[in-house]
Amino acid sequence: MALPKKKLQGLVAATLTPMTETGEINFPIISQYVDYLVNEQGVKNVFVNGSTGEGLSLSVAERRQLAEEWVTKGKDKLDHVIIHVGALSLKESQSLAQHAAEIGADGIAVIAPFFFKSMNKDGLIAFLKEVATAAPKVPFYYYHIPALTGIKIRAEELLDGIQDQIPTFQGLKFSDVDLLDFGQCVDQNSHRQFALLFGVDEQLLSGLAMGATGAIGSTYNYLGKKTNQMLEAFERQDLPLALNYQFYIQRFMNYVIKLGLGVAQTKAIMTLVSGIQMGPPRLPLQRASEEFTLGAEAKLKSLESHCFP
Repeated sequence: MALPKKKLQGLVAATLTPMTETGEINFPIISQYVDYLVNEQGVKNVFVNGSTGEGLSLSVAERRQLAEEWVTKGKDKLDHVIIHVGALSLKESQSLAQHAAEIGADGIAVIAPFFFKSMNKDGLIAFLKEVATAAPKVPFYYYHIPALTGIKIRAEELLDGIQDQIPTFQGLKFSDVDLLDFGQCVDQNSHRQFALLFGVDEQLLSGLAMGATGAIGSTYNYLGKKTNQMLEAFERQDLPLALNYQFYIQRFMNYVIKLGLGVAQTKAIMTLVSGIQMGPPRLPLQRASEEFTLGAEAKLKSLESHCFP
């Protein structure tokens, strides 16, 4: 098995998929996107074709092309390009996994199928194993997001013995607020070198205190610099400063969640902050309102002046 060139840790941006006004993928944007993440946000890892990237709204062909674009444009600039290859169809997921291996992706991730569901650990592991086998030399990550999948199998339970079934398993994206479950993922696997990546951006400091080795999230597209400063403060054991950064993020997230935060709104925020045109989401999602964008802009300006004068 090929091991990662280095452990996946720190911040991982869950990338958006830039689109034209007619709903087609705007591929030329990716090169600019890579440079922005690295140079402006200090983020050198990406998670492509996930929830934020509207992966399940894209065709298999589009997902392949988008993966190729990120791997190609990220060469010698990004540390890790992780491709989400989860799908409702096992065959499609295997095909995407094999393709990710062929183009040189640094890892693959899989969400649990959520229409025909695995009702127990053995069924889910069997599915994940079949996908991982299609890319036998690529690091494999599980994408745990029960609020969207409806799969209530605890991550702690899933990790127990998983490498016996999936030798390429390297860790998970934990997108849930159950800190008991996450804490036990850390505690019960302390002797392993798993990447335990917290996926609830506004609660990341809690995840770090529990032992998270990094984080995957949408806000790192536009709040990566602030979050990296929080990580640095935490590493220095400067908890008051780390809290200041976390509360900054929470105040913004609390505001936009109340307005109705989703992929479309995240695209609007990213366009606002970065100047890179992310375009609208793909139907059935609706574009963000002008009221939302103006409100988000005003809130960011207000927070910057009050939190970091």
